[in-house]
Order: sequence, then structure tokens, then C-alpha cells
Amino acid sequence: MLPAMADDDYSAHSTWNSQSKDNLKVLMDNLSSDQYERFEAYRRHALPKQAVRKVIQQNLGQQVSQPVAQIVAGFAKVFVGEIVEKARKVQARRGETGPLSPDHLREAYRMYQEETGRVGAAKPVKGKRLFVR
Repeated sequence: MLPAMADDDYSAHSTWNSQSKDNLKVLMDNLSSDQYERFEAYRRHALPKQAVRKVIQQNLGQQVSQPVAQIVAGFAKVFVGEIVEKARKVQARRGETGPLSPDHLREAYRMYQEETGRVGAAKPVKGKRLFVR
């Protein structure tokens, strides 16, 4: 049985929820129509939890729980979103339009690595690279 939530905890949580909703509304009001469409697509889609779980288990060599796979899928979704946004900036900088190409994604990934440092394993696995032709 869960302990009862104190009144001050409940009011703090309610205040945080209302502030979060207000912040999201301000954000949504300031998005361009293209950004709004991409954001809505981002919110609607999720990485398949079972596929993420399988990839984790293949790399770790052991079973992982569904909540762990869900958390990793959430982080992966954020990572993919960041790469796509950077790729859109690369595309705009080059004056190109249309769908993203692998070149845009490679450049976005390179930029991401420059900004954040090494991505992935501490020691790179030979022969495994992202966005390779």
C-alpha cells in the first residue's frame, strides 16, 4: 500500500503540472507550422519497445526488463530527434529542400559528436559506424 501524499506534496505537484502545461502551450504557440507538424509527428510516434529490447539484449548479452527497454527507447527517441533537427539545419544551410538525405544525417551526426564528444561505446567497435554509405 502506498503512503498517503501530504497536502503540501500534492499542491506542489499540482503547481508543477500546471506550470508544465503552461510552458508547453507557450512553446506550441511559438512554433512555425512546419515545426508544429514535426513536433506532432514526434509526439505520436515511438520506437517499438520489443525491437529496442532485442537490440539491448544482443549488445549486453543478458535479459533486460520492459521498463529498461522503455527508458532506452525514450532516450533513443530524443537522440533521433536531435539528429533530425541538426540535419534540417544542415539542409537549410546548404539551401536544399525536400526530404533529408544520408549526407545531411552524416553531417548532423558529425556536428553532434563535435558538440558532445564521443557518442556510444567508450571504445569504438571496429567496422561499425553510423550513417555509412
